[in-house]
Amino acid sequence: MSEPVTSSIEKALAMNLDPLHYGTIVEIGAGQEVARWFFQAGAAAGTIAKSMSAYDMVFSDEIYGASPDKRYVSRNRLEQMLEREYELTVDRVADHRSEDSRYFAFANTVAAQGYHKRAECHGWLGIKLQTEPQQEPDEIILHVRMLDDTNLEQQEAIGILGVNLIYGAYHYADDPKKLINSLKDNMKWGRIEVDLIEFNGPNFDKIDNSLMALELVHASLVRAVLFSPEGKVVIPSDALYKHRILAMRGKFETVEEKSTKRFSHAKARFQKREPNAPKKIISLAEMSMSEGANEGTVDVENFLARVNQLCDAGYHVLISELYRYFRVRQFLARYTREEVALVSDAKGVRDIFHEENYEGLAGGVLEGLGQTFTDKTIAYIYPDDEKPLRISSLPVTDHMRPLVSYLHDNGQIELVKDFEG
Repeated sequence: MSEPVTSSIEKALAMNLDPLHYGTIVEIGAGQEVARWFFQAGAAAGTIAKSMSAYDMVFSDEIYGASPDKRYVSRNRLEQMLEREYELTVDRVADHRSEDSRYFAFANTVAAQGYHKRAECHGWLGIKLQTEPQQEPDEIILHVRMLDDTNLEQQEAIGILGVNLIYGAYHYADDPKKLINSLKDNMKWGRIEVDLIEFNGPNFDKIDNSLMALELVHASLVRAVLFSPEGKVVIPSDALYKHRILAMRGKFETVEEKSTKRFSHAKARFQKREPNAPKKIISLAEMSMSEGANEGTVDVENFLARVNQLCDAGYHVLISELYRYFRVRQFLARYTREEVALVSDAKGVRDIFHEENYEGLAGGVLEGLGQTFTDKTIAYIYPDDEKPLRISSLPVTDHMRPLVSYLHDNGQIELVKDFEG
């Protein structure tokens, strides 16, 4: 029995030695990093009809057409590249190759670490391919965030990810979960995050892309994925940028009327803090997969059912692997510098002020609380029952209560006493 192919060079060579896979690799923004693996492996003529980079914007527009949004690191540009290159490949070589050939076009457009300054390092990758000969093509699209510190490291990561995608698209097309997990091959955790994946085409028509987004979290390819109220997976940097966010953690096994009333009540309070803000407040429900992950008991389909209920109720929904509150606040801080409000009941306060949740931080609980309650963070605390809500009644240890009092006196914790659930 042959050993499984796992390394990047082995994957590239396996593709090169298969005479039926043939196509084009085009890349913008991080060098010819994916194509390089196929050339290094040898026998690249068996796979690559053409490799190309089009860095200049005028050249890019001449080849693929002007981008309507004037953005070159975008999904729109990626799709233009895939469409154009796939058509060219089939038109130019199909008459000269075996009828059993399966053609593809791989493309990426990436904003890697710049020479002068660091900005958001991200990109779009995709492959348009025939999973079977003579068929209409299928398509897989990814959005990736690059977390390495240097341009060279980011280029390397994109190269590895691209090889994994091309190989997986052909070898694991009938098992999308396996394909998703294979994207991590040869990649240390923390180098990239894939926050969107979509499978489209005649052979992928039964795949639920929302479910696949949750599999990205389950596979630890991303810390969290975001759904819009329409139930679509959206890029957090696009959806959250410059918005004020009202966020509530929970399991949300059902969408209870009390929770929706609490959300609405908190939103009204939050709006009064800045009534003339130019953008609307985003109401965000967050659920964590972390509790069952260690035991292998995560029911991804159950999470999706809860996502759908919350989206139907009009919320953005964040599904994360984040266990601790301050990690959620750090995640939101990536995408907006505007004010963030946390909505919690009294029991939730126990999690925020539970010392064990800050183990591993050099500054312990003080560091964790400092990252949770930045100068643009407020928490609205609601009663669990009809009893009066007081700092003395909150379920925290006595030696933590002065910290609660400090944040309350500083205006970052508000005990809500006028709510009627």
